[in-house]
Amino acid sequence: MTVKLDFEECLKDSPRFRAEIEVVQNDVSELETRLEKLVKQCQAMLEAGRVYCQTSKSFVNGLRELGQQCSGEKTMEECLDKFSKKLSIILDAQGEVIETTQKTVKTKLQNFVKEDVRRFKEVRKEFERGSECLEAALVRNVQAPRGKPHEVEEASNALLNARRTFRSEALDYVLEINVIEAKKKTDILMAMLSLMEAQAQLFQHGHQSLSEMDEYRRKLNEEHTQFVLNSAREKRDMEQRHAAIKKKDVSYDDSIMDFKPDAANGIAMEGYLYKRASNAFKTWSRRWFSIQKNQLVYQKKFKEQPTAVVEDLRLCTVKPSSENERRFCFEVVSPSKSCLLQADSERQQQAWISAVQNSIASAFQEHREDTHSPRQRCSSVSASNLIGGGGGGEQENKVCKALEEIQAIPGNKQCCDCGEPGPDWASINLGITLCIVCSGIHRSLGVHFSKVRSLTLDSWEPELIKLMCELGNSVINRIYEARIDEITIKKPHPTSPRGDKESWIRSKYVEKKFIQKLPETGRTALQRRNRALTQERNTQRPPLKPKPNRATLPRLPAMSPTDVVQKNNTNKDVEEEEEDLSGLHPGALLYRSAALQNFPVMADALAHGADVNWVNMAEESSTPLIQAVSANALAACEFLLQNGANVNQADSNGRGPLHHATILGHTGLVCLFLKRGADYNARDKKQKDPISIAVDTANADIVTLLRIAKMNKEMREMDGAFGQSGDETYQDIFRDFSHMASNNPEKLKRRSADPKS
Repeated sequence: MTVKLDFEECLKDSPRFRAEIEVVQNDVSELETRLEKLVKQCQAMLEAGRVYCQTSKSFVNGLRELGQQCSGEKTMEECLDKFSKKLSIILDAQGEVIETTQKTVKTKLQNFVKEDVRRFKEVRKEFERGSECLEAALVRNVQAPRGKPHEVEEASNALLNARRTFRSEALDYVLEINVIEAKKKTDILMAMLSLMEAQAQLFQHGHQSLSEMDEYRRKLNEEHTQFVLNSAREKRDMEQRHAAIKKKDVSYDDSIMDFKPDAANGIAMEGYLYKRASNAFKTWSRRWFSIQKNQLVYQKKFKEQPTAVVEDLRLCTVKPSSENERRFCFEVVSPSKSCLLQADSERQQQAWISAVQNSIASAFQEHREDTHSPRQRCSSVSASNLIGGGGGGEQENKVCKALEEIQAIPGNKQCCDCGEPGPDWASINLGITLCIVCSGIHRSLGVHFSKVRSLTLDSWEPELIKLMCELGNSVINRIYEARIDEITIKKPHPTSPRGDKESWIRSKYVEKKFIQKLPETGRTALQRRNRALTQERNTQRPPLKPKPNRATLPRLPAMSPTDVVQKNNTNKDVEEEEEDLSGLHPGALLYRSAALQNFPVMADALAHGADVNWVNMAEESSTPLIQAVSANALAACEFLLQNGANVNQADSNGRGPLHHATILGHTGLVCLFLKRGADYNARDKKQKDPISIAVDTANADIVTLLRIAKMNKEMREMDGAFGQSGDETYQDIFRDFSHMASNNPEKLKRRSADPKS
């Protein structure tokens, strides 16, 4: 509390004045104590801040060095570089705040204590000394005897001087009190204001600096989410491959020996062998041997330069050696020297002898030998590997039969890109089969171009099998190789180098050099080609199972879901002319063909750059996926989803594919969308979510699917991103519905009442 003293009051020197003086003195004394403590705390804070800044700068340098070490990972390098730069800027600003605090707070308060409070104490001492002198003069004055005039006069003069001095010092003291009270306000407030402004600038600067990274942080968060999903998927794939490899009959003490004369890295064969030294001691040493560049070489460590045993395999021969006491020995003999080697087993010995002999023969030939070995077919793969769970022999036979039908599609018995017979791999978004070499190249393109799976090792869901049976190599090549006769690039064959195959595949699917161009005057050719693709699909390849009659949908006018149900439920065969698609751009073409379930035309539209999420503003912002839902086209929906369709994209009524499938009672599509990540909590403009819609339509199957999916998601969230995939009951139910939707859709037919939404 501020004490204000009046100058007139100090002249009276009343008890009130003395009491106010005492209050002021106590306040100043307490203020001095608190300010000294605050200055010490400020000093400690500044020292800790400097240490923090220094340590933080070391941390930022560590981030920068980590980013340099991760130069091969573009995302990590960019993230660490951007973040370290922003942190460095913020730390520099924090250093400026520390210096500002040093100047404005610590120095100000320290000067107030050392100068103003010290001056106040000096003036107080003078006041107290004057007060004591006045008190003594008063006592002396009253004690002067009346009969001694000179003592009375002397006492009176002394009292007059003492009173004059005291009043002067009292006035000075009161002035100093008022001054220090006023300065206390100004100095402390100024110090706090400077500190607040410095802190505000620091946080504003930091906020502005980090706000510049908002877009990048959102993008990075999306990439991180995708990385987590990819990691979980890759972990699952690795576990499946691990389980499949463990089932193979490979003895514990015998390494897998494969001779690959056309290996991408140029190493035809490699493995450990014992080599006998040529010195007097004839010691044996274990070394890593390899056959490469027509040479037999070995090395002790990976980074060592390989040592050649035979410079040119054409000048040597190889034979088993039984003269040595050791087993599994063989000898490589050249004109200049002989090298005795030992394998770990008889099988390895024979494999190495055969590999060296084949390499010697290959060195004399101008072309590589075709060393394709018979590949394992789906008959040797268990049902658990194929369909991800139980089902027994009957289920396995069904899946194997379906995979055989995939390979029986026209063109599927040879690799789509190089023609190698018996392909064991497939691109599920393109609907083609591939050899192992071309599948590796497709995998390197990225999943936005091609999603690769093994026909024998990976899990195959029934809707994927159904999708694969809708297309095939012949149909896709008719699209992506439409202009192959007009260009000079030669299509690779099975024995072509990997580089030639990679160049061809990139030109075909990434650059799309061979597809039919679409000039403004040439859309009739597109129409003719689309009709030819459709006819080829219908005449050359029967579908996996007979399809129910469906009417061609001309122009596909905007219809409500209820209208579509009524139209699909009529028993009359509607015979109308085929729609003229020649004037449509790729997005509209994909939209129309999705409702027609015309897979070749859909693939053609995507090849010509159609947006898989194209929106038809004239028809309630409907998308190709919603059109496929209206036609209850399970395989068409799967095709669009595999090619990047957004399973949650809503129309102008706020209804996504899951809403429409629920309204129409398409249980198989509901199952598919839930497996593909559809949001069962999404609400339309009438605040209806799929579960409430299913309850309104009294569709027990769909209600069960939606509720089980919700429970399963809650279980996965409890387990974490890498936890279990949920309850086994969920897996079994969804697997049963998937098989039923693909193989026996008539069993899923439910009467769907008109929604009241």
